[in-house]
Amino acid sequence: MFVSVTAFFFSLLFLGMFLSGMVTQIEANWNFLDFAYHFTVFVFYFGAFLLEAAATSLHDLHCNTTMTLQPLLSDNQYNINVAATIFAFMTTACYGCSLGLALRRWRP
Repeated sequence: MFVSVTAFFFSLLFLGMFLSGMVTQIEANWNFLDFAYHFTVFVFYFGAFLLEAAATSLHDLHCNTTMTLQPLLSDNQYNINVAATIFAFMTTACYGCSLGLALRRWRP
């Protein structure tokens, strides 16, 4: 959740700067900043994807609570984790494609 909210906030910040015309007033390499932003978000989303996939893979792990074996995740929690893993993978893939396009724009 932290990764998606932070990426959303910075995307809105970049969008506001571009729409307001501040990019023409600030002397910066905007192509490099775009590449750096997409690289950072890609790395964080990839990490979130790996952690979510690892948590989902623990579905069949049983924990011992008061001498009865219960699955670590209920079926409902497992279904939610599968959906979150798929969403994290798709978002990582989209940011990876955007990272590739940003690299093409930044490099001469």
